[in-house]
Amino acid sequence: MSDAKKYWVGLNLVKGIGAVRFSSLLDYFGDAETAWNASPASLRDAGLPEKIIEALQFTRAETVLDQLWEKIATENISVLTWDDDTYPRRLKEIIQPPPVIYVRGRLIIEDEWSIAVVGTRRVSTYGRQAVQEIASGLSRYGLTVVSGLARGIDAIAHQTALKSGGRTIAVLGSGVDRIYPPEHRRLADQMIEQGAVISDYPLGTPPEGVNFPPRNRIISGLSLAVAIIEAGERSGALITASFAADQGRDVFALPGSIFSPQSVGTNRLIEAGAFPLLNTKSIIDVLNLTLVHEKQIANQVLPVNEIEASLLDVLSHDPQHVDEIRNQSDLPIEKVTASLTLMELKGLVRQVGGMKYVRICEPRATYKNGE
Repeated sequence: MSDAKKYWVGLNLVKGIGAVRFSSLLDYFGDAETAWNASPASLRDAGLPEKIIEALQFTRAETVLDQLWEKIATENISVLTWDDDTYPRRLKEIIQPPPVIYVRGRLIIEDEWSIAVVGTRRVSTYGRQAVQEIASGLSRYGLTVVSGLARGIDAIAHQTALKSGGRTIAVLGSGVDRIYPPEHRRLADQMIEQGAVISDYPLGTPPEGVNFPPRNRIISGLSLAVAIIEAGERSGALITASFAADQGRDVFALPGSIFSPQSVGTNRLIEAGAFPLLNTKSIIDVLNLTLVHEKQIANQVLPVNEIEASLLDVLSHDPQHVDEIRNQSDLPIEKVTASLTLMELKGLVRQVGGMKYVRICEPRATYKNGE
């Protein structure tokens, strides 16, 4: 992880520097390090308000970036910025995506096929049964379940995805080192092994109420669509649905009894045009995701030759340059490049720019006569 990122982390600590001001600073100074070290006069020239300049100076004086960066590394936290190829593509497409994301666990390319599953903390028996069916069904289709680790629907969605052998991602309204609610720490640890826990809030940020509505735009931003299982009249899940609509994501809502307080929000969403969520197939059919499942099955059974098998063993979900792949595989460069081109056509690997490749399917343990 590049040390240059620590200056992104530093600027991310400053209250008042969001996506818009962050972008302006990078445009003016060229990089985060120069912006972090800039004089007050230069910051004024860059258009930063006096109050934000004071906040930046205070943060700079109170923060030892090297120590913070060491803490991030020690706790196995990854930092993704706009400059990273591994920054989630769908999230980067929204208006004002977060400049910095802190990740515990791992985000992979397959997470582009994510569905957000959110809802009330006061889940009913009906809601519990529904979210278990939906989350397990999404996992069987190879889709990643995204939610907010909150009590109720969120936690059940995460737990069900894990039990179904699927991937799941939690987006926090606090720093990734401040799991909330505290009784979900064990769940978060399990998710780190089978997905990720992420946040755009700096380390140490407490779970204050004002943090949660903004994080909902990340939940929807990461996802192809949002499924609202149960939501009262003022449920935070309705905020996620609103963000999803603004971002061009489809919204699905579980129909419920007209007498149930937990179904007031979802029934109104359906009345306003959301897709009725009757089962997992409702999502699969509307989004035409059947091909995702079929492609994953094809990847598992697609024959490969010895060279392709060797390259799959070298490749991972982290981008690697073709020269690095050649060195690790000990194959001639012309065979490496030719094979990678064919493998990309087969859906085994993907080029992510700059002659860097990632693995899409899982490597074969053995190769026997083309079987």
